[in-house]
Amino acid sequence: MPGVTKQCLAVCVGIFLVLCPFVSGAQSIYQTVNGKISFSSEAPLELIKASSGGLIGLLDNDKRTFSFKISIRSFDGFNSPLQKEHFNENYMESDKFPEASFKGKIIEETDLGADGTYEIRAKGSLTIHGVVQERIIKTTVTVKDKKIIVSGSFTVLLSDHSIPVPIVVYKKLANEIKVEVNAVLEPR
Repeated sequence: MPGVTKQCLAVCVGIFLVLCPFVSGAQSIYQTVNGKISFSSEAPLELIKASSGGLIGLLDNDKRTFSFKISIRSFDGFNSPLQKEHFNENYMESDKFPEASFKGKIIEETDLGADGTYEIRAKGSLTIHGVVQERIIKTTVTVKDKKIIVSGSFTVLLSDHSIPVPIVVYKKLANEIKVEVNAVLEPR
C-alpha cells in the first residue's frame, strides 16, 4: 500500500502542476508602455494634429479594471514649434497638469483572455487639465496570441475640462477635439 500512496501523490502533484496556471486564472494583468494617442482640432482656419507613443496603462482582466495615462508634453507633430509651445504653456498648462488619465471599469462581462474581437464600453474618470469627467468610451478590443489590442476614438470638449480658448484664436482651435487611441497590451 505505501507504493500506491506514493504513486497517487506523484500523480496528484503532476496534475496540480499542469492545471495550476488554469486554476489561478492564468495571466490577468496586461500592460502597455508605448500605446499611441493622436488628436486633431478641425477649426475653420486651421487643422492641428499631434500624437504620442507614450501611453502607459494596465488592465486587470479578472476585475475588468483599467488605468491609463499619458504625459502631455509627449505630444509631437504640431504645425510649428511655437504651436507646441502654446499647447503646453497656454492651453494644457503642462507644468501644472503634466498628465491626462482614464481609469475605471469595463462594463461588459467579456473574458478578454479568449481570442476574438469584442466591442466593449469602458466607464471611468477621464482627467484632463485637472478636471475629472465621468465618461463611457466605446472601444474595439481584439485578443490574439495572448495580446490585447485596444483601438477606439472619442471626442473631448475643451470647455468640459476648463481649457481656455481665447477669442482671438477661436477660428483656429476647435472646442471639440477628436482623439484616437491604439495600444497593444501584453501579459505583465
